[in-house]
Amino acid sequence: MSLTLGLTGMDQPTELALKDAFSDASIRVRGWSMVAEADADFVIVDMDSMYGPMSWLRLHAAGKRVIGLTSAPRTQADFRLPRPFDGHALALVLGEIGGVPAAPEPEPSPAPAPPAPVAAVPVPAPQPAPPPAPAPPAPPAPVAASPAPPAPPAPAPAPPAPAPVPPQVPPAAAPEAPAPVAAAPVAATQADADIEPPVQSARSTAFAHWLRPGALTGRARYQSGKAPELLIDFSQRQYYGPATLKPLAEYFVATVGLRDFEQLDDRAWQSAIATLGAPLPLNRLQWFGGLLAGEGKLLPGYNPEGRFILGKWPETEREFPRHFRIATAMMKGPQTVAEIAAASNVPAADVVDFINANLATGFAEQPGEGAPTGGDTRSGGLFDRLRGR
Repeated sequence: MSLTLGLTGMDQPTELALKDAFSDASIRVRGWSMVAEADADFVIVDMDSMYGPMSWLRLHAAGKRVIGLTSAPRTQADFRLPRPFDGHALALVLGEIGGVPAAPEPEPSPAPAPPAPVAAVPVPAPQPAPPPAPAPPAPPAPVAASPAPPAPPAPAPAPPAPAPVPPQVPPAAAPEAPAPVAAAPVAATQADADIEPPVQSARSTAFAHWLRPGALTGRARYQSGKAPELLIDFSQRQYYGPATLKPLAEYFVATVGLRDFEQLDDRAWQSAIATLGAPLPLNRLQWFGGLLAGEGKLLPGYNPEGRFILGKWPETEREFPRHFRIATAMMKGPQTVAEIAAASNVPAADVVDFINANLATGFAEQPGEGAPTGGDTRSGGLFDRLRGR
């Protein structure tokens, strides 16, 4: 059976290292070939990179099987390739998928045993010659020769080197069904009605959807996996959470249901925020969702060759120091992505992500002929869902 492997959601050094590891692994595990991501049966995604979780979500929705490259002990992908990796580690994963154990990694030859020390043999002292005896009538019996000194003992042979034992590769186990997420029940009472969306037929959707104005009201707690806790006041459009955004990236990957939000009454809310300091604006999370949404590509509905401009200065984040230079360039007037990248000395993919984030929050626009056209317009497209306009 021939299987194919693709790569996506990673930087160039990681991609080159994986290609080298695959060249080594393909010798140990037969039947694999590397192809483009779109044609691959299995795709390796760097889950530790900024774009990795978004790539996993896209591939998962397309029905692809994903191998998550990560230093974490677990991953939401179908298979896990631990970091750091080499050809042998990749071969073990490919062997597990194909049901063929990978050839063992060659073991170094054991060092030869040192020769046994040779015992010193004592040399007998010379004996004085006996005086001559008188001639006997019969011929004298021959004198027995003195015994030769014993030969030194031969060195003991070195013990044989143990035969290499191939590592036992466990058979591929059926993926465990995800445990149901425990969520606080939302009672169908008038007191709890304010946490319900005004108009919402789907009960599970992307996390960014729930952040748009009007999607939810009231106050709720949200936390998933190992990411930090968020306390969100949907009515006041503010939240309490970490000062940095990158730890929240996994929230914008998974599908989130209404009951994943734990509603808090006034007493529980005041107790939860008592020591948390000042709240943060909720559109900051919308901005971060827009930053991650395109994975370096301009989202549908906007002309990639058109010009973009910032209508007002955005609040740039310290986690993304390049954004200050991008914003400075965009404030000078409408420019293309290539012109902004050249003026700010920032890669075009980072410029596109910044533009996506500010389109989602209304800070940026594409005037004139570059405005969205076709089926995915601002009145009903992705950015309308992000901005709630």
